[in-house]
Amino acid sequence: MEHFIPYPARQGFRKRWSQRAAFLLFRLFSLVVAATLVIILGFIVWKGAGAISWEFLTEAPSNGMTSGGIFPALVGTLLLMLGSALVAFPLGIMSGIYMNEYATRGWLVRFIRIMTNNLAGIPSIVFGLFGMALFVQYLGFGDSILAGSLTLGLLSLPLVIRTTEEALKDIPDAYREGSLALGASKLQTIRKVILPMGMPRIVTGLILSLGRVSGETAPILFTCAAYFFPQLPSSIFDPCMALPYHLYVISTSGTDLEAQQPLAYGTALVLVAIILLVNLLANALRRYFQHKVKMK
Repeated sequence: MEHFIPYPARQGFRKRWSQRAAFLLFRLFSLVVAATLVIILGFIVWKGAGAISWEFLTEAPSNGMTSGGIFPALVGTLLLMLGSALVAFPLGIMSGIYMNEYATRGWLVRFIRIMTNNLAGIPSIVFGLFGMALFVQYLGFGDSILAGSLTLGLLSLPLVIRTTEEALKDIPDAYREGSLALGASKLQTIRKVILPMGMPRIVTGLILSLGRVSGETAPILFTCAAYFFPQLPSSIFDPCMALPYHLYVISTSGTDLEAQQPLAYGTALVLVAIILLVNLLANALRRYFQHKVKMK
């Protein structure tokens, strides 16, 4: 007599196998992504580690950029990151606070949110052309750190706004209502209650926006980056070298591409290390603010 399996049992059997197959597929995709990242990082470390030295990090390029170091480009990148942060952080945080805490829900807020999302999806080269037209030519800043910082600040602004808004949106309204019921004003509630609770995610978004800025080439290509500028800038109205553009230059043009290749891999390794440090800093700050909120 043929063994009969009840329908509910067969259905449960199929669900278990489909679930296992889905988990296996997700695990496989995750391993592929992780392996790809390891291969890329391993290749860059293998090719670039030999070029890393104290002289490479502290000297200017020389001999047609076939020798020397990346110190001016390293300083220029850090200055651009700092300048973009001074532009994007205050505007982005205040915009996110306004969108979530003050603005009346309606078509205007939806329109601003749609425009912010669209702004985040615009290619970086478009920001570069806009920065060249507005800051370099119309406002007369020329190819300068100021023009590059303003352009990169606009580039990272949508990420800062969305990160701040989403961080504040996840805070339950009970905290706001409780603070207002105790006599605090709207501003005091935001400053003393809401912002400290949302700070872990806000800071994470801010630091990650710096990571994106540090690797952009197109915006600085049109606004501030110099092909060869071995001295350090003396003011914000001077051009500067930057690691992404320097990497592009020594990889595609120059007097001796074969001699420049080790320097290119060394520059790429330094750039990856900066982004890695930025991400580690974001994680450390997030844990710090989370612990600080729990202690309160």
